Amino acid sequence: MSTLAQLTVLLLVLVGLLTAGGLSYLAYRHPPLAQPLAVGLTGLAVLGAVVAMITAR
Repeated sequence: MSTLAQLTVLLLVLVGLLTAGGLSYLAYRHPPLAQPLAVGLTGLAVLGAVVAMITAR
């Protein structure tokens, strides 16, 4: 895997973790919106799918 692909995956992971954390916090502060754990895990699953697509190339 090239250095550019590695940097892209690293940035996607960092942004994904921040986004998943933000979604979990938002769902925690407003419980009627969704269950915090489910929202966070969904965000991480989407991140995993994107990283898998990048590394499969």
